[in-house]
Amino acid sequence: MKQNPKTSLKIISYNLKYHRANKELESLAINYDADILCIQECHAEKLPDRIAHLTLGEKTASGKFNLAIYYRMGRFFATDTSSHVLKNSVLERIYMPQMERLLVTKIYDCITRREFSIGSFHATHLIASNYLRRSQIKDAHDLLADISGKSSAIMVGDYNYPLFKRGLKVCIEESGYQMNLSDHPTYYLNKFMRAHFDLATSINAEIERVLTLPKGISDHAPILVHVAV
Repeated sequence: MKQNPKTSLKIISYNLKYHRANKELESLAINYDADILCIQECHAEKLPDRIAHLTLGEKTASGKFNLAIYYRMGRFFATDTSSHVLKNSVLERIYMPQMERLLVTKIYDCITRREFSIGSFHATHLIASNYLRRSQIKDAHDLLADISGKSSAIMVGDYNYPLFKRGLKVCIEESGYQMNLSDHPTYYLNKFMRAHFDLATSINAEIERVLTLPKGISDHAPILVHVAV
């Protein structure tokens, strides 16, 4: 049986900084002709059902900082969606309400007639250790792999992991995924210190390139992921 050819998708991931950069989403979707948009640190109740040519697939509702996934209308439709709470730091358990840190949407592509899974991910802030974030990333990858099965899976978002990326790379590859950094830093601590906070990880998918887009209102720059599925 002849297999359908692979196609390239354009996925944008953006941490909105407490929803402040929400007004930039429409121009990002249009200017870069995005197929999928994953956002972090949004306010779920303020999200529109549509952003340009993208429709809201799902959003989380609990906690202060929400996640959401949009996808191109007409080409894709969601076949399953789920949100997941991951291990929290001690300070989070004491001072913050429980929140989902992973949102997964399983999507059917009407062009390739394939399913693939998209994860929007937000690791704990720097109040916690790298060890905790590696644990969150591993758990998120395991959940995403269980959902996607043998189909392609891509997880994008704010990994909050500025230093010691060698250990992160080892952790990611041990779970069967590949780590993909963008061409320029995505987070600006100040005018002298910059780091890659926003990443793409993938399994059974070919990441062609990851670009850091121009910085806007947020302290994070959005990233544009070109992926073949």
